[in-house]
Amino acid sequence: MGSKEWQGKENSSDRKGQKRKLEQQSEERESAIVTGEALQREVTTQVDILKANYSWTEADRAAAKRATHLLAELAKNEEVVSVIVEGGAVPMLVKHLSAPPSMVEDDGVKPYEHEVEKASAFALGLLAVKPEHQQLIVDAGALPLLVDLLKRHTSGLNSRAVNGVIRRAADAITNLAHENSSIKTRVRTEGGIPPLVELLGFNDAKVQRAVAGALRTLAFKNDENKKQIVECNALPALILMLKSEDAAIHYEAVGVLGNLVHSSPNIKKDVLLAGALQPVIGLLSSCCSESQREAALLLGQFAATDSDCKVHIVQRGAVPPLIEMLQSPDLQLREMSAFALGRLAQESHNQAGISHSGGLVPLLKLLDAKNGSLQHNAAFALYGLADNEDNVADFIKVGGLQKLQEGEFIVQATKDCVAKTLKRLEEKIHGRVLTYLMYLMRVGEKAVQRQVALALAHLCSPDDQRSIFIDNNGLELLLGLLKSTSAKQQHDGAVGLCKLASKAMTLSPIDAAPPSPISQVYLGEQYVNSPTLSDVTFLVQGKRFFAHRICLLASSDAFRAMFDGGYREKDARDIEIPNIKWDIFELMMRFIYTGSVDIKPDIAQDLLRAADQYLLEGLKRLCEYTIAQDVSLENVSSMYELSEAFHAVSLRQACILFILEQYDKLTARPGHSSLLQHILPEIRNYFLRLLTKPNALN
Repeated sequence: MGSKEWQGKENSSDRKGQKRKLEQQSEERESAIVTGEALQREVTTQVDILKANYSWTEADRAAAKRATHLLAELAKNEEVVSVIVEGGAVPMLVKHLSAPPSMVEDDGVKPYEHEVEKASAFALGLLAVKPEHQQLIVDAGALPLLVDLLKRHTSGLNSRAVNGVIRRAADAITNLAHENSSIKTRVRTEGGIPPLVELLGFNDAKVQRAVAGALRTLAFKNDENKKQIVECNALPALILMLKSEDAAIHYEAVGVLGNLVHSSPNIKKDVLLAGALQPVIGLLSSCCSESQREAALLLGQFAATDSDCKVHIVQRGAVPPLIEMLQSPDLQLREMSAFALGRLAQESHNQAGISHSGGLVPLLKLLDAKNGSLQHNAAFALYGLADNEDNVADFIKVGGLQKLQEGEFIVQATKDCVAKTLKRLEEKIHGRVLTYLMYLMRVGEKAVQRQVALALAHLCSPDDQRSIFIDNNGLELLLGLLKSTSAKQQHDGAVGLCKLASKAMTLSPIDAAPPSPISQVYLGEQYVNSPTLSDVTFLVQGKRFFAHRICLLASSDAFRAMFDGGYREKDARDIEIPNIKWDIFELMMRFIYTGSVDIKPDIAQDLLRAADQYLLEGLKRLCEYTIAQDVSLENVSSMYELSEAFHAVSLRQACILFILEQYDKLTARPGHSSLLQHILPEIRNYFLRLLTKPNALN
């Protein structure tokens, strides 16, 4: 069992959002809506312009700039991207990623320098948003040209145009490599990683952001890329970016580090040694929720295996902001903070600190979430917290046990985790934990007393039940819940009493009858209604039934009184049996002769009446067991009355347990309140007897 193994992301939000970046640049014109044949003609026209205008003349450069910009504007609409590709735009856009081969201007000024390449890179990046176009663009030769564009800053120029072309080239690499492992590798083999790493230190924030986004994508699930990024000394620059005031920069930086660290323990050590821990913890309090989320994810990865690192993360102040994030309206923030706390909570020194810093209640609330991952992260964190004895009482006081028991969990892994948490809590109910809980049950506020009594009914060992529920008044607290006007408290009380009973005993069909003063003698099946050696005859419904005094004397006090006492039957040869049908009498005698009998439900009540009349306790128990199998919502009241009429203790217990087990359903039926009030004294008596059995409990 463990928390979900979170992976980093490839900056898909930025990839999808290239159009959003464009829209933020109000200086760029809106494209006209072009559809159908008109669109195809427009694309063809612009492609032809790019074919015909590839030189340094001002007219060619202006035409190429207009064509590349128009194609980029069209590519903002994903619905027309395929039309642009099918119109042959990719080879021409790739061609214009590089400058024309010669200059014609005498004064050395290059018209629209970098502008055409920038727009071409931008358009290709937008076309690459669709995965089916990525390889086509790479096969057209785009990657080495994009890598060359990354190096344009080395000319010493730091103009807005240079910055723009570098940024668009990095964005295009990001989109081409997104979720495409072969292109990620190709970027590395084309030499794309060193210039990207170098640009992390560039003095333009937009460039920094773009190259970090590309590195983030290249590092995702590609070990060789990760290795080269680290070898190119990216870590110091990334850690400086973590400290940036610009949220967009530290968001990208923490994303790169998250992808570098994922499933790479050696890189994780390098990142920590480079000083990433405190800046990442600082991002938990960022005003940027995306940076908070990525920081929590990265801390969870830092805490995956290294126990010392778990402790250091807590010591450096991560717990309070993580707990605050648990209560955020942002689902992903809650999910990532629960993930990080789950990892931290697997270290014993952190467990009490997380709980006592206020983490327990918000984690329990997350169990109500309708999101499977969020539920599981919270459950895993609670599993960790339950391992610390100092947290057990807090779990119980805030109603954590009921949350765990009654939660509706979406995935099986969460159900398994919750079951192990309950088991872990159960194992802690002894020694000083139990002593403190019983103290709370005596002196705490009434609500706390009841919560503790309920929890102990579910968790305590049978050996401690008498001490808890008899000596320390726990039983009265549970019975008090049944008397409450709150339906929820009545339900909780019934469930708690059920659990208490199930731990203490199990209703059995062969529940031994009290021992007879005379050792039992069974003559056997062959002597049932047999005249052989018969010395007494019973008249039942006008028919003779042959019997043997020795067998009857050994069976019950009623027959001993009949034959040894002053009754007229003592010396009679024929004894009339009134008010019992033949088949019932025969079954009763069969039990006396063999010690067992098959009891059908339709005659069980008549046989119970006969067994009670003749004091056959063993037969009564068998009858009670058979009757108990037919107890239902419709007849439980009459069955309870039957148990009272014939002193049927086992049947009465079965009715009590049935009423407690089916309490919620019974409350919807008329008369349930009067039934409960009627049986409450017997419920108390039942548990008093059950919990004070000297052979069962201490």
